[in-house]
Amino acid sequence: MGRLGKVLALLAILIASSPAAAAVKIDLVRVDKSDRRMELLAQGEIVRSYSIALGGNPIGHKQQQGDQRTPEGRYLLDWQNPQSCCFRSLHISYPNEADKAAAKHAGVDPGGMIMIHGQVNGFGWWGWLFQMFDWTDGCIAVTDEDMREIWNMVQVGTAIEINP
Repeated sequence: MGRLGKVLALLAILIASSPAAAAVKIDLVRVDKSDRRMELLAQGEIVRSYSIALGGNPIGHKQQQGDQRTPEGRYLLDWQNPQSCCFRSLHISYPNEADKAAAKHAGVDPGGMIMIHGQVNGFGWWGWLFQMFDWTDGCIAVTDEDMREIWNMVQVGTAIEINP
């Protein structure tokens, strides 16, 4: 990256982490699995949009532990983990009561620990490459730079809507 590229990258980080950006109240995180996009919304307006990677078997709603699917539906981002195996993570409240009931009926474990997270710790510099394919176990992955911005803008308790 040349000098101008480094300056522009630094400027983007400073703008994204500015008090003005952090002051925007994100009230919905919307995920479109088929487009591999995640958007942060405030009062119905898209504030930020990110490219995402999903689980290795991304089509369809998560059914059980180990199926490598990302759940579909409306959940909450219910806690943060600054010390996760990947660069920061926000937990998605899957499974909900309907997910648990469906798994019980099928005689399977619904799974859990579905997160929005950055790259595996120590591999953030490969983020540009890893985001080109679905590699998680059902989580939603972004680059470390994007995760830093999301971490600063999205509060615990924010709704997340995951669409097919």
